[in-house]
Amino acid sequence: MKINLHLSPSPPLGVRRKRQTSSTIMRHRIFIAINLPEDIKKQLSIYQSKWPELPCRWTRKENLHITLVFLGYVKDEELPEILKAVKETASRNQPFKLTLKRITYGPSEKPPRPPKFLDKISYDEPRAQVQKFRRARMVWAEGEKSQELGNLQIGLEKAVLESFTSYPRLNFKETLAGGSGRPYAPHINLGRLKIWEFKAIEPEERPEIEESISLSFEVNSIEIMESRLKPKGPDYFVLESLLLGVEEDKLSSSPFAAARVKK
Repeated sequence: MKINLHLSPSPPLGVRRKRQTSSTIMRHRIFIAINLPEDIKKQLSIYQSKWPELPCRWTRKENLHITLVFLGYVKDEELPEILKAVKETASRNQPFKLTLKRITYGPSEKPPRPPKFLDKISYDEPRAQVQKFRRARMVWAEGEKSQELGNLQIGLEKAVLESFTSYPRLNFKETLAGGSGRPYAPHINLGRLKIWEFKAIEPEERPEIEESISLSFEVNSIEIMESRLKPKGPDYFVLESLLLGVEEDKLSSSPFAAARVKK
């Protein structure tokens, strides 16, 4: 779904424009993402139905995506510069292939190492199981590491840092100073655990989620998305879709040349 943006008309000469307050300034919750092909979304949604006993708020099929950069709340007047920076980055990166390899609890955490003086056979398995669930907050699909994805992600962060001063990234100096990105392992949030209900289940009784998958697809574009928070979960809208490796000269043709979302 594409949202058209438009500029508010200027007032006639001699008429003072009403002063904007924090409640009247339009702000949008923006992130940059890779939208998944419809067949990949469909297959992932089938996996979601495998664990009906799990207390989890599952992501709607149409909302499945890979987040590359989360910008947070953005003002109307900041949108055109962000679009320009993201477009330039997209044009410098070529399409590439991604492969999803497993479904598991996230965030991932390395299993604890057994003490050196213990034999692996005598290692306390129940304790390892507790450790595995300690940080679990969601169920997600993990992908194989990709150098192309790493380069795209770090390039987008640099572009955003240079054009959007409010970007909530703490280690911005490291990002700007670095070269190409490290290989980046993508993840797709399939569902968010209902933490209190999940913790109420004994660790040994919690569903084991460790599903090997092999889903591959071509990444040809990135999207600038808006998230609108609602009681039943966020709704996501595509504000602009940008092809990778394609230069676009006419930025003025973009709906981001305007500054307000139609309601």
